[in-house]
Amino acid sequence: MTIQKNYRKTLTACYLGFVTQSISANFVPLLFITFRDTYAITLDKIAMIPLVFYLTQLFVDLAATWFADKAGYRTCIVASQMLSSAGLVMLAVLPQMLSVPFAGILISVVIYAVGSGLIEVLVSPVVEACPFDNKDGVMSLLHSFYCWGSVAVILGSTIFFALFGTDNWQILAVIWAMVPLYNTFNFINCPIERLVEEDSRMGTGRLLKTPVFWLMIILMVCSGASEAAMAQWASAFTESAIGVSKTVGDLAGPCMFAVFMGISRVFYGRFSHRLDLTKVMLFCGIMCVGCYLLASLAGLPVLGLAGCGLCGLAVGIMWPGSISISSQNCPGGGTAMFAFLALAGDLGATAGPAIVGSISETAGGNLKTGLLAAVIFPVILVICLVLLNRRKNGAEKTAL
Repeated sequence: MTIQKNYRKTLTACYLGFVTQSISANFVPLLFITFRDTYAITLDKIAMIPLVFYLTQLFVDLAATWFADKAGYRTCIVASQMLSSAGLVMLAVLPQMLSVPFAGILISVVIYAVGSGLIEVLVSPVVEACPFDNKDGVMSLLHSFYCWGSVAVILGSTIFFALFGTDNWQILAVIWAMVPLYNTFNFINCPIERLVEEDSRMGTGRLLKTPVFWLMIILMVCSGASEAAMAQWASAFTESAIGVSKTVGDLAGPCMFAVFMGISRVFYGRFSHRLDLTKVMLFCGIMCVGCYLLASLAGLPVLGLAGCGLCGLAVGIMWPGSISISSQNCPGGGTAMFAFLALAGDLGATAGPAIVGSISETAGGNLKTGLLAAVIFPVILVICLVLLNRRKNGAEKTAL
């Protein structure tokens, strides 16, 4: 008798995988001021923490193009959860154990950043390899769990600090570490399939020579930049534009952005079978341009805040949508394609906020000027989607 595989268990594990990544990305930034006050770490050193996190992810994205298939999906994805959990636990203990607390923080960040990078590369192809119907919708819903995880980390940590104080942040770090530890056993036991068989895989060389693949790379860079440029500066933008406190700024800025982004992904996941993905992304790209213009040019603070929140709605489908479009256009891309896409998305997510900050500083600390410059990313994304749509229509006419 054949035992039917429970791919819903795989999907649940992947949901929690993205929740784990959101913990890795969002927990430590809430502690920057605490680190400064507790360990006398200067702000320029603290600024190295997110830089080290994202650079480590970029390195893992690149390295995974050759080792992920050789080591196997299950080995790598289980390692991602163990490293994420270990890094968070080390964060709670290493700064107290080492004579230089900042070194302990950076070591911990590198460890869980490796786990986070593996999650980003592997979770999407693991789900793509499962025999689900309506994979576009499944992919969008999957990526919404990063948003819900971000909301949970921000709200959960805010409540914990209000009840028990920031002095007990080490306890919270261990609590958050339990999520990937639990999920380790999910990935050990769930069914995992190969995305592309060995004889059907394009190979890295052939993939890099495919013109449409580079169009997908540009889409991912612009998707990552469009999302992160607003998300990373949402709190500062809310504080400066409306004049609220840091706590309110966190809730009204990045938390609201994450909620709207999650709603967008859930909506598309629910109705994707009725929608054309390329046209939806084109609409969202145009909407994103409008949101950046509204946030940067609106004279009324409430309109600027609306632009910030609605931007989350606009960018929600961009990252998972770009992955789904890539799978459709390069079906033999395999793990290498997903790794390169993750690398491109992370490059955009690193460059976008950096450009906003640099231009804002040049403009005398005017954050609106930096956000106005960032409108170039959704503009390029729209242009790429127009080209892709023309290519698709041309292929359909040729087929006829």
